[in-house]
Amino acid sequence: MPIIYITLEQAVDTHRKTVEISGGGALGQLNLGQLDSVLTQIQNDDYYPTFEEKLTHLFFGACMFHCFQDGNKRIAITLCTQMLLFNGYMAITKRFLHEMENISYHVASGKIDKSLLKEIIISVLDGDEDNEELKLKIIHAISD
Repeated sequence: MPIIYITLEQAVDTHRKTVEISGGGALGQLNLGQLDSVLTQIQNDDYYPTFEEKLTHLFFGACMFHCFQDGNKRIAITLCTQMLLFNGYMAITKRFLHEMENISYHVASGKIDKSLLKEIIISVLDGDEDNEELKLKIIHAISD
């Protein structure tokens, strides 16, 4: 089944709605070209062959590249949730939202790198809530 991707226009609209609904903030755009690049890059199966890798790059890029004046962590979560919904992952979106809210801060602060983020996303998608090894990696990463 082909993957349904998010367009730049959808991402900008999602940002606006996310900021308005989640408590406010500035709606200014800082670097939409970089967000557009992320949205385009994840469509390249040579670089991001799996859905998990596509989601990881989308989350990491939206969170770290500061494409918007405010709400970059929130937009990382909502864009990935939107992509999950577009592609039939409805059953895990609630857990994804909950888990990634806690993770997004540590990604933005640089404590969780892209490799660990990918492990976390795979764990959430697989429903692996009891992965003690992953929990220890997260604790180690955020406690340094």
